[in-house]
Amino acid sequence: MQSFGTVNWIVLILYLLGMLLVGAYFAKRAVHGQDEFFKAGGRIPGWAAGFSIYATTLSAVTFMSTPEKAYLTDWGYSAGNLAIFAIVPLLIGFYVPFFRKLDVTTAYEYLEERFSVALRVIGSLLFVLYHMGRIAIVVYLPTLAITSVADMNPLIVAACVGFLCVIYTFLGGMEGVIWSDVIQGILLLAGAAVVILAAMSMTPEGFSDALSHAASEGKFYSSQNFATDAIFTSIPFIFIGSILNSLHQYTSSQDVVQRYQTTPTIQATKKSLIVNGILALVTIPLFYGMGTALYNFYEAKGGLPEGVNTSAVVPYFILSELPAGIAGLIIAAILAAAQSTISSSLNSISACVVVDIYNRFSDKQASVMFSRIVIIIAGIFGVGVALYLVATNQSDLWDLFLSITGLFGVPLTAVFALGIFTKTANSHGVLIGLALGAVAAFFAGKMGQGPFLVSTVAFVVTLVAGYVVSLIVTSRHTHDITALTIYGKDQEYIRRAPALAK
Repeated sequence: MQSFGTVNWIVLILYLLGMLLVGAYFAKRAVHGQDEFFKAGGRIPGWAAGFSIYATTLSAVTFMSTPEKAYLTDWGYSAGNLAIFAIVPLLIGFYVPFFRKLDVTTAYEYLEERFSVALRVIGSLLFVLYHMGRIAIVVYLPTLAITSVADMNPLIVAACVGFLCVIYTFLGGMEGVIWSDVIQGILLLAGAAVVILAAMSMTPEGFSDALSHAASEGKFYSSQNFATDAIFTSIPFIFIGSILNSLHQYTSSQDVVQRYQTTPTIQATKKSLIVNGILALVTIPLFYGMGTALYNFYEAKGGLPEGVNTSAVVPYFILSELPAGIAGLIIAAILAAAQSTISSSLNSISACVVVDIYNRFSDKQASVMFSRIVIIIAGIFGVGVALYLVATNQSDLWDLFLSITGLFGVPLTAVFALGIFTKTANSHGVLIGLALGAVAAFFAGKMGQGPFLVSTVAFVVTLVAGYVVSLIVTSRHTHDITALTIYGKDQEYIRRAPALAK
């Protein structure tokens, strides 16, 4: 158990207070209506929105699990980062134009215009349920990893990280969230770079010899990454599965889609996706490189000390080898990864509840205060569950909840694809396809062949079943849907459901 130390505590507290100040700075703007609170008034620069997307999709779990994967195996899973970069042209060409055309606040507004209000509500509620659960896990897992190697009270750490994040999200709205994400994203990248440089400089072999040693140990890429006897964990399959998982995040997950509307123009939105794609590529040498550098370091020392789990290898190295202050700042970077994900989830949950439920079925729009109350409720619930998990160390039931709600993620992605790329798909067909895709994902998971098989099966079953059932169970559209598909991408469209008032 490593001592966290007074200096590290000071640095960590200053970071947390700094995030509060960011939220407080943007609080005055956030009260000027829902357009400000959820879309930052559409004035975020493209590069900042790109950083925010990056920080949102990268959680503290990723910050630690990616290096752990490289530490234990190799860089094979980096195919997932390549997949993010690969889908950027698809997003720019075929998805973003529809979200911008409709001036949506939530991704699921498109589903109502293209299919039915039922699909809009289902998509929105599935997002809310999953992300309320995800908040708990994003707080719980990094807290557990850090406090397993440091003399820190896990309940205090979890409470501070979670509740302070709730406060600055409450205050600053989406603009505060995005600029916090920018700061946190820079801190993440800098922290990873410092760990790599420190580990490499402390390894007796030296930089070039360390690289050669890692290569000889198969720590980068090898023929095994393309082996046919392990096809479901091979790089080609990881790449395909990651494309589908990434499409889920970037086309049907509210926390990312919401960012598309925070920029002043569609050109700025496209720029944000390009910036995010580049950052996804930068992640490969930084995060996978972190794991390889730590492997070389501890191999030279005879391995990790007894009692240190590989899931905590990053915080253990930081606290045991780096100077006080620097260590505190990088631990802050890990917690920053958690906070960027939590704040995005909270604001997006509020957007779904307010826009897709309250505003949709009420005669008047909800106030900003109501939107903030939703954030408080969701935050208290998520952090409360995290504290319970920390106190009892019983996460099995919660993992089951996340697994069940998460089954609908990739199938919902196929629903968006059916809506955009076909004119045939209708509400009846895609609803049945969505249900069958979730069931297929469940049974694919039982095969124990990894998450990418689950994603592939879920997407294909939903896509095929949704299209075929739409052919059989025909349904007349009450309006012309051509402008909502690729066949009318450049056509104007008048919304049936009103957009959020400016």
